Amino acid sequence: MSTNAATDPMIGRMIDQRYRVRSRIARGGMATVYLATDVRLERRVAIKIMHGHLADDPGFRERFIQEARSAARLSHPNLVGVYDQGAEDDTAYIVMEYIPGITLRDLLQEHRALTPEQATDILRAVLAGLASAHRAGIVHRDLKPENVLLADDGRIKLGDFGLARASTQNTATGAALLGTIAYLSPELVTRGAADSRSDIYAVGIMLYEMLTGEQPYKGEQPMQIAYQHANDTVPAPSLAVPGVPHHLDELVAWSTARDPDDRPRDAREMLDHITGNEQRATGQYRTAILRPENATAILPAGAPTPDTSDATTVLEPRGTDRSTGPARRPGGNAPGPRRTGNAPGALSPASQRLADKSARRRKRGWVLLVVVVVLALVAAGVGWYFGPGPGGNVRIPQVAGKSVSQARQLLQAEGLQAADRTGTRFDAVVAKGQVSATAPAASREVRRGTSVQILVSDGPKMIALPAIVGQSVSTADAALDDDFDLQDPRYQFSADAAKDTVIAATGRDADGNSVDLTTVTEYGERGPVTLTVSLGPVPDVVGKTVSDAETTLQGVELTVGKQDEQYSESVADGRVISATPQADPAVKGTAVDLVVSRGPAPIVLPDVHGKTINQASSTLENLGLKVSVPNCTNILCGFYDWKSSLPVKATDPAAGTTVHKGDTVTLSYDQ
Repeated sequence: MSTNAATDPMIGRMIDQRYRVRSRIARGGMATVYLATDVRLERRVAIKIMHGHLADDPGFRERFIQEARSAARLSHPNLVGVYDQGAEDDTAYIVMEYIPGITLRDLLQEHRALTPEQATDILRAVLAGLASAHRAGIVHRDLKPENVLLADDGRIKLGDFGLARASTQNTATGAALLGTIAYLSPELVTRGAADSRSDIYAVGIMLYEMLTGEQPYKGEQPMQIAYQHANDTVPAPSLAVPGVPHHLDELVAWSTARDPDDRPRDAREMLDHITGNEQRATGQYRTAILRPENATAILPAGAPTPDTSDATTVLEPRGTDRSTGPARRPGGNAPGPRRTGNAPGALSPASQRLADKSARRRKRGWVLLVVVVVLALVAAGVGWYFGPGPGGNVRIPQVAGKSVSQARQLLQAEGLQAADRTGTRFDAVVAKGQVSATAPAASREVRRGTSVQILVSDGPKMIALPAIVGQSVSTADAALDDDFDLQDPRYQFSADAAKDTVIAATGRDADGNSVDLTTVTEYGERGPVTLTVSLGPVPDVVGKTVSDAETTLQGVELTVGKQDEQYSESVADGRVISATPQADPAVKGTAVDLVVSRGPAPIVLPDVHGKTINQASSTLENLGLKVSVPNCTNILCGFYDWKSSLPVKATDPAAGTTVHKGDTVTLSYDQ
């Protein structure tokens, strides 16, 4: 099924600066497969992209990555190749070989049942690819017609290793039952155990379906089908389609035995069994057939004449006596025909006619041999001319990323001519001055000796930068996304910019150095752009309790760092005096150091005993204390400055007592 960019946002998207998505091929429960172009190697690939709603599920993500790892370990003509695997924007993807064609399911829907010859051909290819997987210790666990690809050029390939596991990990939980229920082996249904013999069971079910056009077990509910797998025996295909060869009935029964020990141990054993049957059917192992009895023999003139009156002699099969085994006449001559008795050395008329006919046949045989030899030589010459000779076709090699001289050498090594004049084109991937592509494109088949033009990268196309700083992050994304490669944004706290506002933008030059995009007006197409976005100011927690400050900071993903205490005359005890981030600028996760108030600083009341009232008052007031002096009631105090003369007798509180700024100290004296 295909779609367009209006219904699928992936269409037209560039993934990992390399894969341009063209159209959708298929959609499954875990991923969607797209047709894409590898712009670096200029070839078509199939790219499987995991559904976005599954990206946060570690189980699905691990199963998706396991498919790439399992398939990448294998290399076989009957297995779909895996080229690459990666992740972008929390989206995992696998890059695979693109196989234009249909699936075995499509073929069965179109033709229903296949002929025994067609079914055997497909079965042989599936087993060959599966044997490679089993040899590498990998169990497919999801074999079904949907995963058998029939290419337009006749190739048959097995794909989709999404449930594959190492054969040593042969026990599983519910994940093992994710394969299509119609092809699950009894041990998977009952015990959740899977090994190479479980794949053989699924192959047997597919063979039955290819021969009959339907699955052996049916039911309205999946559990009904699973119950039949666990308890019933798969019927012979010939019961549904008379005429199916007996050896295919036996093959279905062998591969779908309920007991795994009664099945082939792996795909190689089953494939060898099929190959052996085909060789026996073609007679490769048959005993050589002897000449038939009652054959007429022609002997040359002068040969000894046997003692019989017949004109011709009937020979036994060559070198054989029916009663006593091999026999020869004395002298080593085999029995011959009876010659006529009238003329020594002359053959009878019947024998002469046979001899003439034999001579004509020998002559025609020589003529035919000459014709065959001549035709073989002509065919060899034509094959050479259109093969390794000047008339043959070759594939244009991949030269992207090479220097011009290297590209010329690679083209000449393939028998191609590099055009004298090179061309140029913008290329966002290949560095300026390196080869970007060829015309015709790489991997194209052309006649040997064809002139190929080398296209040199002129670097990325320069595009005018829009306004970025001061814009909201959504506005900046929309302005940049079509022309540049947006990287994950950076977030930091800023007292000068509102939350979600862009405060900086950086890119990379040709040498990989960082570039401040606010200082340039143009930037290369598809160049990486990293936006720095404001998280707003760090919250003000001064005056809050420590617990309230910690809650406030955690709300914006900041943490509390060191906590120091300090006396304060203005901030109450237990409240925050100041908060300082450990990093500047602060980002999510940055620790913030707090200074917490211990209240006013304590004062040890000094001893002012013996000092005049004025002296004692000055000393205490300089410490931030308030002084109270009772009025003098002696009449003489009115005639002189008694505070400058009278000594302090005591203080309340007493000397040595701990007080705080603002406390009141009362002085006592003798009047």
